[in-house]
Amino acid sequence: MTKLFDPIVIRGVEFRNRIAMSPMCMHSGTLDGKVTTFHHVHYGARALGGAGLVFLETTAVMPNGLIGPGDIGIWNDGQIEGLKALTDTIHAMGAKAGCQIGHAGRQFPIETLPSIAPSAIPFTTESRVPEALTVEGIDKVVEAFRTAAIRAKAANFDVLEIHTAHGYLLNEFLSPIANHRTDEYGGSHENRYRIVRRVIDVIRAEWKGPLFLRISSTDYVEGGNRPEDFLIFGKWMKEQGIDLIDCSSGGMAMIKVESYPNYQVPAAELIRREVGIMTGAVGLIETGRQADEIIRNGRADIVLVGREMLKDPFWARTAADDLQTPIPVPAQYTRYGSAWQRSQPALPMAALTDTVVG
Repeated sequence: MTKLFDPIVIRGVEFRNRIAMSPMCMHSGTLDGKVTTFHHVHYGARALGGAGLVFLETTAVMPNGLIGPGDIGIWNDGQIEGLKALTDTIHAMGAKAGCQIGHAGRQFPIETLPSIAPSAIPFTTESRVPEALTVEGIDKVVEAFRTAAIRAKAANFDVLEIHTAHGYLLNEFLSPIANHRTDEYGGSHENRYRIVRRVIDVIRAEWKGPLFLRISSTDYVEGGNRPEDFLIFGKWMKEQGIDLIDCSSGGMAMIKVESYPNYQVPAAELIRREVGIMTGAVGLIETGRQADEIIRNGRADIVLVGREMLKDPFWARTAADDLQTPIPVPAQYTRYGSAWQRSQPALPMAALTDTVVG
């Protein structure tokens, strides 16, 4: 019995299956961080292709929070209209829309604005030295995440995810590799977590829907975080109202990581079992059978598919074929055709399942 295409309900929101498109930078926005036609085609295609949840790329909470040029933002109200139009597109294609909010921290690449970090430690020997945040600066970052949550609600997103991974700002605070502070924001697990705690609290006060948080479960660096550290952090995240931990890894240092199918799944399985929280699995998830095994054996609650969904917008249908599982498909892609459909009483998509498989 397959489980990948079972619906899942999180905080009252129902997703049609356990497949999510992972957030991936597209660098195709306008200079002022707004969405473009590309985003409607790109994300709309994956929604039409059957994903239950489509995450946008990271939306920056501050102008100096971009991961790269062309990233989209959510730092001012002028960006809401375009984001709302994009969620409308995703919803019209049957999927739920996810907004991952974050700040690049010391990895901000644009020289016209300062980069910021918990400590004045550059990412690489070639990188510029970031400004170490003052307590007042930390307050401004926390407020930026709060107002981003308000804008995400106005743009009608279904899921909000806090980006606390891949060596970006919040991950930098969590990791001893980038955080050498000696005040209340550095040192112990509790202190390194303090800014994350504040961010979750202010977002939860504004956002009542499903709230995910992406982590780097290991830094792959001696002295850095390991999955066991996130059993500590994960307990606090659960207590604060995080619904699902999205378990990625790496990004704290420029090192080559040996990757292979399911290489990040053990962290999702460990945190799910030991913390008792829903998790998302990522990392070279390529086939339907592979994804279904993860869900069916309780290793994670959803799978987030990245590179495979870039190659195949209809990866969900490809996975269904692999599993020999019938799924609803767009009526326009059946033998009936959209013209016929328009001349007939409306048919639910499920009614076409027996005609077209996968």
